[in-house]
Order: sequence, then structure tokens, then C-alpha cells
Amino acid sequence: MSSILARTGRHRQRYEDNFRLVSGCIPYRVTNDFKDSPDHDNTDTENKMEVLMVSSPNRNDMVFPKGGWEDDETVVEAACREALEEAGVKGILREIPLGVWEFRSKSTMNLCSLEGGCRGYMFALEVTEELDAWPEHENRDRKWLSIAEAFRLCRYEWMRNALEEFLKVIAPEDEKLEIEEINDETSERQIMSQNCHLDPSNGQRLSTSDIAPFPWHVALNRVQLS
Repeated sequence: MSSILARTGRHRQRYEDNFRLVSGCIPYRVTNDFKDSPDHDNTDTENKMEVLMVSSPNRNDMVFPKGGWEDDETVVEAACREALEEAGVKGILREIPLGVWEFRSKSTMNLCSLEGGCRGYMFALEVTEELDAWPEHENRDRKWLSIAEAFRLCRYEWMRNALEEFLKVIAPEDEKLEIEEINDETSERQIMSQNCHLDPSNGQRLSTSDIAPFPWHVALNRVQLS
């Protein structure tokens, strides 16, 4: 049993423009096959990476860890917390989001605004630690998947779009990636919390007022989910 408890309730939930604000991430790792391959420099990004998805309680679909962004935390802290609570992983978070998506979900209608709308901020999280027990492990399974498998399991359009943005962000840097021990790099990263570190590519801490004007904000129509 995990000694860490998942947050419950909606009394600290952030809302903006009648949308419930949500923060989440795409956890990823370099595959063991890539690490052991003598020809790893010529391996394309999709074959180098695996991403982690979790099951939805009482449903058969797989999703990326995400949940409500609360008023006592930053958006990146919320993403790290949700990764720990739902998937039981810690790691290094890329502070610049993959994008922002607006969507609706019938299954979570009551958890979003009166209109059922959510505005989700998604990040990339390089996993450095997997816990054997985590707050929601009794209700959720987790599974490492190839990029192709993850695309097939993405039930919703906004999730597929987030995965496409993930590949765009990871690919250029990963082509020159050298596999090295995570501990050698930890001192160069800003410690956000016990859950994860921040990639030093952007030293700015993000707040609600910082987010809207950024050029990475992706304006998409809300997607009616069935």
C-alpha cells in the first residue's frame, strides 16, 4: 500500500473561462532495445521511445496521467503530482508544455465546468523512477507502450494531438541523445518537489498569468467525446 495519498475533492480546483483546468503529462523512457543496440544512432525516434499510459477506472480505455490543477500549486507541480498519483512515476519534467487542449468528456461531465469543458495542459516527463505501489494503483493499471501502440490506444483526438506534439519536441533533441546515468545530470536541474525535477531549458516558473500569451498555446475546438 502506498504511504502517499491521492488528493480528493474539488474545493481547490482552478477554473478559467468556465473550463476546469487540468494538468497532465506523457511519461516516457528510452527503450532497453535502443540502449543495447550497436546501431542506436540510426534508430528513429519512435523506435527509441516508450510512453506510459494508465487505465481509466471502470472503463476499458487507456489515457495519459492527468487531473485537476489546484490553487495551491503551479501547473508543472500539478502535472508531476498527477503522474505520481495515477501512474506511480517520478522524473524530469520538460517545463515548456506540449500544448493546451480544450475537450469535453461525458464520463467526467460533473468534474468539469457546468458545460462539461476542460482545458488541459500537457507536458513531457522523462521517467527516472517507478514505484511498486502508488496512490491509485488499486484502481489503475499502467503499461509501457511503443509510440505506434499508444497512437492506436488514444481514444480521443486531443490525446493523439498531444502525442504528435510530443514527437515533435522529443525528436530533434533525442537524435543527439547520449545514454548516461540520470544521477550525473540531477544536480543541473531545478528540484520542483519530491516528485520530479524540471528540465533547465527554461528557468522561469509558470503561473496562470504566464500561460495564455505563450506562443505554444494551441487553440483547438472542443471535442465532443462519445
